[in-house]
Amino acid sequence: NGKKVAEQTVTDVLPLGEVRLFDIAVKSPLLWSPEQPQLYTCEFTLKTTEGEQTVTEQIGFRHFEFVDYGPFKLNGKRLLLKGTHRHEDHAGVGAAMTEEQMVTEIKMMKEMGVNFIRLGHYQQSNIILRLCDELGILVWEEIPWCRGGLGGESYQAQARRMLTNMINQHYNHPSVILWGLGNENDWPNDFPTFEQSQIRAFMKELNDLAHHLDPSRVTSIRRCDFCKDIVDVYSPSIWAGWYRGQFTDYKPTSEKEMKQVKHFLHVEWGGDSHARRHSEDPFKSLGGIPVGAGADERAGDFSFVGGDARASRDGDWSESYIVKLVDWHLKEQETMTWLTGTAYWPFKDFSTPLRPENPVPYVNQKGVIERDFTKKEVFYVFQSYWTEKPMIHIYGHTWPTRWGAADEPKEILVYSNCPAVELFVNGISQGIKQRNSQDFPAAGLRWKSILREGNNHLKAVAVKSKETVSDEITVAYQTSQWGEPKQLKVTHHPEGNNIVRVEAQLTDEKGVPCLDAANIISFEIAGDGKLLQNLGTSTGSRKVQAYNGKAMIRAQVTDACYVSVRSAGIKTVYTQLNAQ
Repeated sequence: NGKKVAEQTVTDVLPLGEVRLFDIAVKSPLLWSPEQPQLYTCEFTLKTTEGEQTVTEQIGFRHFEFVDYGPFKLNGKRLLLKGTHRHEDHAGVGAAMTEEQMVTEIKMMKEMGVNFIRLGHYQQSNIILRLCDELGILVWEEIPWCRGGLGGESYQAQARRMLTNMINQHYNHPSVILWGLGNENDWPNDFPTFEQSQIRAFMKELNDLAHHLDPSRVTSIRRCDFCKDIVDVYSPSIWAGWYRGQFTDYKPTSEKEMKQVKHFLHVEWGGDSHARRHSEDPFKSLGGIPVGAGADERAGDFSFVGGDARASRDGDWSESYIVKLVDWHLKEQETMTWLTGTAYWPFKDFSTPLRPENPVPYVNQKGVIERDFTKKEVFYVFQSYWTEKPMIHIYGHTWPTRWGAADEPKEILVYSNCPAVELFVNGISQGIKQRNSQDFPAAGLRWKSILREGNNHLKAVAVKSKETVSDEITVAYQTSQWGEPKQLKVTHHPEGNNIVRVEAQLTDEKGVPCLDAANIISFEIAGDGKLLQNLGTSTGSRKVQAYNGKAMIRAQVTDACYVSVRSAGIKTVYTQLNAQ
């Protein structure tokens, strides 16, 4: 608050170099926490005969503990770490994110309810650490010793240097609690030899170095079982319901792993979802996945061929599946009294040199948001469990058309942190449901309602702490059944500033929309205009899998131009665009 709490002056500071100058005691400091990120400003002025220079640092006071075989404590009280991950990556700029984009991203995490973040898998900008200090987000930061085994002396020297620089540069950030030493170091990849004893020896060296440089914090790694006894905090690989097993395996698998190390923290879980793809039955292709078979990702599980049955290969990659996977994990975490916390992988879809066959090629689509900050439905699932400010969200804002038989009851999910919700369909109340986090799915806020052919208006209303919140959507309902995709129906919609949105819908030979079609659709342009492409998003990719039979892209038009839309085995369609 600008009040001076301590001051010291030291004169004749010689010789120059690394010198311990003074110790300052602050009586009864205000403690830093995610709820109240109290920061002190340390102003340091150096005066010489040649002039003077002043620098400032913001610091915070807090203490933490990973209880043996138990939870995490901050300032003496249990705190469940509710986390996610961050990559330096964004639509249109790649890793060259602006400070404004960084601020937007971290604020969105806080809006979702995050109090913990793992920075994967490399030291990140001081801007990010400053934002975590100011907003109250605890941090695991790590060096990029990621997969690949262990290189030679220059490789190892670089790892030592990066760890030393990261700790020295970010030492004063109260948000940082964990120094990550590696990730998936049990994954042989980059070097002709893979020797566990050498990896263990070097991990021990880095662990000792980190503790020497910073005795006040703890070390961590993810997924390297033969090194889990070296570091202070360990995260095994548990991908229940995605790379392995059913998501109902999550809790028993976690309990088994927790008992094998003193300090367990589960980072990396979740699954891919193709934004705007939804399903009336996201489990229909997952019957071959065994229950209780473990949840550890294995080599090749990210591919679409080979291996055991798994959601990552056999599932529909719909948002409908992922909201339920996340919902299950979050409701289970509330009952795991020993759990330190978790971190969902990752917050935002990101580009990758792997995964060319993904619905958005070369994009890891496990994010809670797309690469351009567009929220997926799962964002609101997290918010319903992790936030206090009243919120409500009807699932399906990007699901324009549902389907089924006439008079068939359809499941309607509402995600909210309010104690009770009332749902209206076409102005008729469907009743009030009480929220119970253990009543899966949607914490009991679910209805089976009849939708009429054509458009339907859905509205959900809730009250919390005398504040009323509501959400509403319009959704069409289609009872007509469709055959194989045979045609492309293309429309275009001006959005202003000479930007035109081009939409393509797959239909059967009778023109009935194929609402479950996932064909690859490609866009090209000729003339005076350009596609807003290569953004790695569901609406910004020249080549993309359809979501519910549809795909779209935007074009910037300077004069007349033509956009072609094609899909294998279907006649190509051309549409003319003109500048507005």
